[in-house]
Amino acid sequence: MTSFADLGLPRGIVQVLDRQGITEPFPIQEAAIPDALSGKDVLGRGPTGSGKTFTFGLPMLARLSNSGASRPGRPRGLILSPTRELAAQIRERLDDPAAALGLRVIEVVGGVNINNQIRSLASPVDILVATPGRAQDLLNQRKLDFSAVEITAVDEADHMADMGFLPQVRKLLDATPRGGQRLLFSATLDGDVQKLVDRYMNNPVTHSTAPVGGAVDTMTHYRLLVGDRDSRGEVVERIAAREGKTIMFMRTKHGVDRQVKKLRRLGINAEGIHGDKSQGARTRAITGFGDGSLPVLVATDIAARGIDINDVSLVVHLDPPSEHKAYLHRAGRTARAGTSGTVVTLVMDEQRKDVAQLMRKAGVEATEVRVTPDSSELADITGAREFHGAPLPPPGQPQQKKPAQGGRPGRPGRPGSAKKSTHRGSRQRQR
Repeated sequence: MTSFADLGLPRGIVQVLDRQGITEPFPIQEAAIPDALSGKDVLGRGPTGSGKTFTFGLPMLARLSNSGASRPGRPRGLILSPTRELAAQIRERLDDPAAALGLRVIEVVGGVNINNQIRSLASPVDILVATPGRAQDLLNQRKLDFSAVEITAVDEADHMADMGFLPQVRKLLDATPRGGQRLLFSATLDGDVQKLVDRYMNNPVTHSTAPVGGAVDTMTHYRLLVGDRDSRGEVVERIAAREGKTIMFMRTKHGVDRQVKKLRRLGINAEGIHGDKSQGARTRAITGFGDGSLPVLVATDIAARGIDINDVSLVVHLDPPSEHKAYLHRAGRTARAGTSGTVVTLVMDEQRKDVAQLMRKAGVEATEVRVTPDSSELADITGAREFHGAPLPPPGQPQQKKPAQGGRPGRPGRPGSAKKSTHRGSRQRQR
């Protein structure tokens, strides 16, 4: 069995991983880390959950630990991330290994006070994790200087392209030295991502673990035919009352906010995340969802990537996504790192043809089942149950009175107890 020490990583990093119970590298780590350590440009292709953060982050730390000292505002390592949440997760994953080598990692992202970030840059920073917009803001203010960057990693490059960030990414890469090492990771390598590779990478070594669709093999997919909008609303309420962590996806910010209000009025602890939420609200929701105190997260596609939470046993497409790649990335929030999970799409009658076509494009085989709020099939597939609890205040506001715990699951003679997941999270809480 290959170990992280066998890959050539420093003893300090290996000891940190051992303490975290991480002893066996994922396939993409085993394949790509030695090439990254040797200074080669690396092009990584693999689904979310395959271990990409450590694949680029650990070699970056190892190489920088042997290449001198950093200065304030002049990082020697740069990691570009498409979302604030992903940037925070990357920084958190690398904090302990960096500390073991005497290195400092900080994040700079939009949506938070830039002055706090400027103060952080007043001390030497070895690796900067940044969203493109905030990195450019700090460069424009001359609080950042990329002339000392030795290694640059671009994570979720295809998501950068989907969000329209590639012009900013190119401008940032142009600000780094031409001879620097480049590490680029993406679920797909086509179109605009390939242009990025051609322009900025020097004879990259490519490592692929699986196509983006590969992650669906560990998932069970269902199309739940719910009839009309009213019936769908009742089905959503029953599913939200299940046990375990549930992510529900909707197309619009307004839809997310409205759904959260409905669920909280029923006493179901749900919060929403979308692009108009403050960073504090987004962080609170993700932290609560991660530690289990918040069982239901309602999100727009901003959460389809960049949220790496263990033990998400159910993903619900409350609104079917607009295209097949979005389906796969949403679905990838469950079945993380080899575990399994369930993905259900709620389909009203007029959506049936379009959703079937979307799933064919995604390469997904989904069992079609007609359900009602009270049907045994709904309970069996999702763990749906009836719930009665005291209304909850808006997220972030203190509760005046502790809500009822557990409510009254199920009606007499009806199936209603939630089906508990038997799956465990991966040993590696990582991307």
